[in-house]
Amino acid sequence: MKLSGYKKRTKYLLLIIAVLTLSAASAVFFHSKSKSGAKNNRNKIVKPIKKIKNSSLIIGLPADATNLIGNMAADAPTAEVTSQIYDGLVRYNRNFKIVPDLAKSWKISNGGKTITFYLRRKVYWQNGQKFTAKDVMFTYRLMVNPKTPTPYAAEYLKVYKAQTIGKYIFRVTYKKPYAPALSSWGLSILPEKLLKGKNLLTTKLRSHPIGTGPYEFDKWVHGYEIVLKANPHYFMGAPKIKRLVYKIVPDISSMFLMLKSNGISYMGLSPIQYKYESNGKGFNSKFKKYIHPSLSFTFLGYNLLDPLFKNIKVRQALSYAINKKEIIKGALFGLGVHCYGPFMPGTYFYDKNVKKYSYNPDKALRLLRQAGWRLKNGILEKNGTPFRFTILTPQGNQERLSAAEIIQQNLKKIGIKADIRAMEWTSLISEFIMKKNFQTVLLGFTITPDPYDNASIFTGSNIVPKGLNFTSFNNLEIDDLFRKARSTFNLKKQKKYYFKIQRILAKDAPYTFLYVPYAMPVVVRSVKGIKPAPAGIGYDIRKWYYAEFND
Repeated sequence: MKLSGYKKRTKYLLLIIAVLTLSAASAVFFHSKSKSGAKNNRNKIVKPIKKIKNSSLIIGLPADATNLIGNMAADAPTAEVTSQIYDGLVRYNRNFKIVPDLAKSWKISNGGKTITFYLRRKVYWQNGQKFTAKDVMFTYRLMVNPKTPTPYAAEYLKVYKAQTIGKYIFRVTYKKPYAPALSSWGLSILPEKLLKGKNLLTTKLRSHPIGTGPYEFDKWVHGYEIVLKANPHYFMGAPKIKRLVYKIVPDISSMFLMLKSNGISYMGLSPIQYKYESNGKGFNSKFKKYIHPSLSFTFLGYNLLDPLFKNIKVRQALSYAINKKEIIKGALFGLGVHCYGPFMPGTYFYDKNVKKYSYNPDKALRLLRQAGWRLKNGILEKNGTPFRFTILTPQGNQERLSAAEIIQQNLKKIGIKADIRAMEWTSLISEFIMKKNFQTVLLGFTITPDPYDNASIFTGSNIVPKGLNFTSFNNLEIDDLFRKARSTFNLKKQKKYYFKIQRILAKDAPYTFLYVPYAMPVVVRSVKGIKPAPAGIGYDIRKWYYAEFND
């Protein structure tokens, strides 16, 4: 679902922050996946780093990027890395307000149907070529090309007309008012001269990107690390920290050991690490911890193409059978809150009165009986076939694994056998989720300020290859409500439509919404310039610096 420095479109941006601030440094799914012949060095032991002038910021990532052209991917690790390499026309700031990026300003006219972007004139690609409106037009055409492997095409297919006016003006017109139009132009702008005519699945830029952002690509050792270096010509000023080193460490315990031995300087803590393993004087003198509700929700998603989950009563029953309170207590050690849908709690469009599935195994069994299932010798079966399915979840994520185990035990009490399979992140996404080769999946999506972002995961038009509606949920009323919501700037009307959407999602239960985890990032105390905000702490790493060497 998807826009650090909030630089992609909404959900994509938020993924960037979420991947580092989510509890357990969980890989979050957002809105594949090139492999080079590089040797996998995931298990290589990293020696403690030495403090040097303008030292690197070493960031722990729970999974590798899938490629380094962010518009072609839907996962948080890719978003985190590429957000530092590319810019959009606009971005979100620390308070979720849309502010200029490559566009210095814009004008909305024609009853909200036309946006004219006035671009910055002194911006250069990291190879020295000048950025112009041609690059924006090229990126737009790339996004609407049916051959482009992107999950974001639907946003840009809504554009009726796109045009460049000279070198530094780009204008788009929509047939109808489109409320999320402005935020959609936070996507990564790509270099026309380097990508025109290239195959996006094989181009060198998938693994050696060139953007306009604060950091340039240096190297990528697949499965081990991605290294970026400061862009000295960045139009907002060169970053103070000269290198970002993303260490890929799927196991959160190993990542924590690396943090304590100076092998990592910034990561997201798991609940048990935050609560019990990081409270001594020695730790607190060296590291600073932060905590806030994360920009994500965790869910159990059902593949609605599987006959087992086609019946709405079955999905509702599973939601009643899963004890969300027990998951928050047992898997998160209380460091999370209940989740009842995909909308950001406490915001204008959030319906606090939406249907809630409190733990009720008796009601779950009644619904299952209505769907034709019967308990026999403690096993739920239908026509002689037991109710059994597999839960897929990312490996190395103890929080999610613990949640899956609690779900497994909850379902066992009503006669359902749930198997758990923890998988490497890239394989999970590219070979199972995107190919709809799963029964259920325990994942996280970002929650964004723009409720329309949820259209990408719940509308029928996104039941496509590499689309984000991988559960294949299809409800024509929801499709119509999203269309109405995007076509008006009247907030009261939007609220009415979004409230209806939340109620339908609660009733149809394509997901069992589980919880919103707390984000628990930790950073070495020698790093300064961190300003906590509603967007978390990682929204503008460019301004961070090491206290000893701030020049």
